[in-house]
This record gives sequence, C-alpha cells and structure tokens, in this order.
Amino acid sequence: MADRPHAPARTRSVARAVLGGGASRGDVLGALTAWALIVPECVAYAQIAGVPPQNAFYAAPVALVAYVLLGRSRFLIIGATSAAAVLSGATVADVSSDPKQAVGLSAALAVLAGAVLLVAGLARLGFVTNFLAEPALNGFLFGMALTIVVRQAAKIAGTSSGDGQFFPRLWTLLRHLPHWSLTSLAVGAAALAALLAIERYAPKAPASLVVLVVALVVSAGLDLKQHGVEVVGKIPSAVPVPHLPGIPAADWGRLAGGACGVALVVFAEAFSIASRFAREHGDEVDADREMAAVGASNIAVGLFRGFTVSGSASRSAAAEAAGARTRLTSLIAAGLILLTGAFLTPLFTDLPEPVLGAIVIIAVRGFLSTAELRRYAKADHASLWVALTALFGVLLFDLLPGLLLAVALSLLLFIAAASTTRLSVLGKIPGSPLYGDTDRNPGATTVPGVLVVRPDGALFFGNANRTRLGLLALTAAAHPPPHTVVLDLSATYHLGVPVLDTLDELREALHHRGATLHLARLRAAARRDFDRHPLATRLGRDRVHRSVEDAMTATTAAEPPSSPWK
Repeated sequence: MADRPHAPARTRSVARAVLGGGASRGDVLGALTAWALIVPECVAYAQIAGVPPQNAFYAAPVALVAYVLLGRSRFLIIGATSAAAVLSGATVADVSSDPKQAVGLSAALAVLAGAVLLVAGLARLGFVTNFLAEPALNGFLFGMALTIVVRQAAKIAGTSSGDGQFFPRLWTLLRHLPHWSLTSLAVGAAALAALLAIERYAPKAPASLVVLVVALVVSAGLDLKQHGVEVVGKIPSAVPVPHLPGIPAADWGRLAGGACGVALVVFAEAFSIASRFAREHGDEVDADREMAAVGASNIAVGLFRGFTVSGSASRSAAAEAAGARTRLTSLIAAGLILLTGAFLTPLFTDLPEPVLGAIVIIAVRGFLSTAELRRYAKADHASLWVALTALFGVLLFDLLPGLLLAVALSLLLFIAAASTTRLSVLGKIPGSPLYGDTDRNPGATTVPGVLVVRPDGALFFGNANRTRLGLLALTAAAHPPPHTVVLDLSATYHLGVPVLDTLDELREALHHRGATLHLARLRAAARRDFDRHPLATRLGRDRVHRSVEDAMTATTAAEPPSSPWK
C-alpha cells in the first residue's frame, strides 16, 4: 500500500522513456502534416502494390504504433513508401498475377520480410547495411523512380503501360499515343502544375492534401467519370482487424526469396532516414534495435491485411519541419488515420486516377536528381559504375535483380581495393622516434642494408600473396641489397592461417636471398594468432618486436645469414 502513491510516477517515467516526453504543439502540427501526406499516398501506394486502397488504411496506423513501441528514432515516420510498394507489387506479381490473391500474398510478404528483419535484429546483424553501398542505393532509387514514373504516366494519359520492365512499358505507353485521353492529360497536368506551384510558393502547405481535396470537388462537380477520366471508386470503411494472410503453404515458400531482398531494401531505406535525423539532432540510433523495430512493424502490418512498409523520407522531413520532436507524433497521426479510415473513405470515391498519378510522381521526384551521379563522375568512377549498374539493372531486370547486381559489384570493388594494399617504405623522421613513409616524409632517413616496410592496410587471404610479391620486389630493387627486412604489421588486427602461411613463405624466400625477416608492432589478437602458428618457432622470439625502433636497435648490428635457416 505504501508504494501505491508512486505508481503514477513510475507510469509517467515509463511513458517518457517510450515516447520521449509529453506531446507539444509541434508534435500535433507534425502529426497533422504527416496525416495530410499519408492519406492521399495511402490510396496511391496501394495501387502501386496492387491491393485495394482500404488495405493501406489498415496498415498505416498499425505500422505507426508498432514502431513507436519498439523503435528509437524520434523523427522516423513508418508507413507505405514508393520503394516498399513497388517491391511488394513486383515480388507478389512473380508469384501470382491474380488480383484476388494480391491481398493475401502482400500480407504474407510483409510478415516474411518482417520476420527476416526481426530475427536479424535480435541476432545483432544490423551491420549488414554497411555492405549496401550508398551509390548502389542511389542508383536503385533512381531506377525505381523512373519505373514508377512510367507506370503513373499511363494513368495521367488514361491508357495502359502494359507489363514488363521499364523499357517495354515505356514503349507500350508511346505506342498507345493516339489513344491517350486529352481529358485525363488535362487533369493530370493540372494536378502536377498545382503540386509544383504549392511546393514553390507555399512550401509549408500540405500540397498533396490540398490538391486531393480540390480534385475531389472538381471531379464531383464536373462528373469527370462521365468524360472518360478513371476514378478510384468506392473504398470500404477501413478499421484494422487482425486477419491471417490465408495463402497456401507453397506460396509462402515462393515468397521467401523475394522477402529477403525486400527486407534489405526496406531496412536500408528506413535506417538511412533515421540515421540522418539522428545526426542532425544529436541523437543515437542502434542499427540492431531499428532492424527489429522495422521488422516488427512489418509483421504487425501483415497480420492486419496490409503490405510492406518502410521509413518515409518525405513524411519524416515534413513532420520534423512542422515541429515534431517526439514519437507521440506517430501516435497522434495513427489516431487521425483510424478516424479517416473508419468514417471518411466514401469521400475518395470520385478521386481521379490522374491526380493520384501526379501525387506519386511528385513524391518520387527527389530520387531523380542527377547531382550524386555527377559527383561520382567527377570524383569516384567506381561509385559511378556501382550506381549505374543498379540503375540500369532495375530498368532492365526489375528492382531486386538490379539492387543485387549493384551489391555484388560493390563487394567485388571492395575486394579488389582491399587486395591491392600499398607498401610504404619507412624511414626515421628527424628529431622524432617515429618512422614514417619516405614518400610523404622526404627527410626520413633509412639505414643501408635494412628495409622497413608497412602495408597500408590489413593483411588477409585476398592480399597476402600480393604483399609478399611486392615486398620481394622492393627487396630486389633496394641498393645495397638488404640483409634485414622489418615488416610493420600495425594495420593488421587478425592473422589468419593463410596470411601466416604466406609470411612463412616470405621468410624462406628472403632467407634464400640472404636476408632475415623481422616483424614489428603485432596487435594483441594478431600476436595470439602468430604464437599458435609454426612461423613463431621458425622465426624466433628475437625477431618479433614491439616497435619499429626496437626492431632497428636489434637488427642494425645483425650479420647476414651465411646459410639457409629453417
């Protein structure tokens, strides 16, 4: 009984820990801004994903609440995004083209992708995002945006873009030019112009919501449907109710492969947004925690008949600009969306499809910037090739193959770069006990007959033999020929068996040339690896030194070996 008065205080402390404090005026304004973007985009992204609009209303509030409970970013708004919708639609289409099965398959895909992320997060595998290079992601998003634009342009033209990837769809769209609807084109063009004008002259206004409301009024007043303009049609009330995907067991297996790729992209998109806001506001976000939170959000969405969700850059930025500072923004937005789905869906019946197409095109326009590609072209050709591989991979082969191609190229470039470690010849810097690269320190002095070399990178199985050959080449080019070679291993934190075997080969090759090998500055873990290898016995303790200075002191008086030593 004595503890009871403290219970409310404990409850408040828990709430503060979860939500980051009480709601402020900025949180409310941020929630209204997010809601103004989510509502029209729910309808648009549902169509991209190939599911009815009401399914987006099922998913939106569930995703927001699930992330608030588990995530840690104060600014990330979780929900349907263009990337997630396109990936979901493409993955589901590979399994079945039947629209009646799209809802169940999309929900199952969200559950599978969420499960992959949740398990990976619990296993602390958040570091895998480091292997999704930024150029690969930029190229992927550029290609994805072009694919979306072609599909939405068909809605504005009042025709079909057909099936297939970007180029077949573009050709179909152009081939149907004589059948384009002038009325649909006028509606779509007016919507695009209005969205751009509002962005330029009233940047704080919810452009999508304003255009959506005006389009609904004009469509109902002029009866655009009777003039050949496609409209959304009736949307049933959408109150989230738990519902299992209900698909055959075989379809779960067919979705599994695509779910892994979807999970990678979804988390990369969400974490990059959360990280950016964390850096800007001095926060910290944990990759493992965020991976689990995004995974749980997708599982929850799938169990409420939704489709894959991710972090939204546009909504997060808009909410933050409006003053949002805590995760209460997401909770308030979830409540507003629940009310919209329960009572306001009939208002969307007359919404013109060309307007939805215009909203989506403007939403993905930011991904079409060539600034990064130009920057890569000027400063980093390898990154440019990675980005272009992802871009054209998406356009030619679809989203996931394009991304995987870019990731594979990123890894190949990484391995190629790591396997070409530069070897620096070291000399003593005047007036200092330190040894530095003689190329960068022209005054550094060397000792005749002693060659001190440092690999400017960690040794591993991919570069060990190149390092051996490079060092032997330096030995052959040295004048006078060295009787001692000191190898500085300060950049290597772990010595695997292949590396130690190669060092043993180096020792023997140097010995046959009349030189002895000495090792300097072995890290603690590398020293433990070294001590377990036969090289430790063959080299001897007197040829392993704590510093280059110690090695020089021990070797300057050494005599060249007179016979092979093993």
